[in-house]
Amino acid sequence: MGIPEEMMNEIQNGFKNIHLSDIGKKFRDQWIFRKVNLDIHSGEKIAITGQNGSGKSTFLQLLAGYISQSEGKISWQGNSAVIPVEDFHKYISFASPYLELIEEFTLEENLVFYSRYKKLQAGLTIPMIIEKSGLAGATDKLIKNFSSGMKQRCKLAMAFMADTPVLLLDEPLSNLDSGGYEWYNNLVGGLTGNRTVIICSNQVREETFFCDRVISIENFR
Repeated sequence: MGIPEEMMNEIQNGFKNIHLSDIGKKFRDQWIFRKVNLDIHSGEKIAITGQNGSGKSTFLQLLAGYISQSEGKISWQGNSAVIPVEDFHKYISFASPYLELIEEFTLEENLVFYSRYKKLQAGLTIPMIIEKSGLAGATDKLIKNFSSGMKQRCKLAMAFMADTPVLLLDEPLSNLDSGGYEWYNNLVGGLTGNRTVIICSNQVREETFFCDRVISIENFR
């Protein structure tokens, strides 16, 4: 069962900001980052940068509520109340090279399944998403037979075209060729709008050209 229409509308209009207070994450005895204090407001576009292994992906997963911090507090604020951590996922769409698609589903089946849980942006349909993804010839092709670039296009299309107030992207240009870069630019121009966008990147200019702020995770050691 998908999310009811009235709840979808409440989610889309109900996000206000994210407040991080003294956030830290460690694995075993090693701190990845510490003392992260940050306010992210509705509609902001923020890039989190750093070298490979610096903790960018960990930070994004923590922000989404997928993993827990070792210290500090993350608060998602709605227009009328604090959003519980177990509900963070309702407000976000997420694209990352390490997230898996359903390999035994076709492209169309994956999109239909995803749309049961994430409402599509107004005016979009599954066939339109397939067309906009540049994958019109692969509608009935199994995901397990996709190239890495085709999978990345599918992941990005689902994230950008979902009607969520927060968009989280982890190295969105991974596995894309030069044609994919131009396609990504078009997605950014047409489907970010007033959404809050947080990108983890080590290709600062190509992936984060539209961001309002650039924050290095390496400043929080």
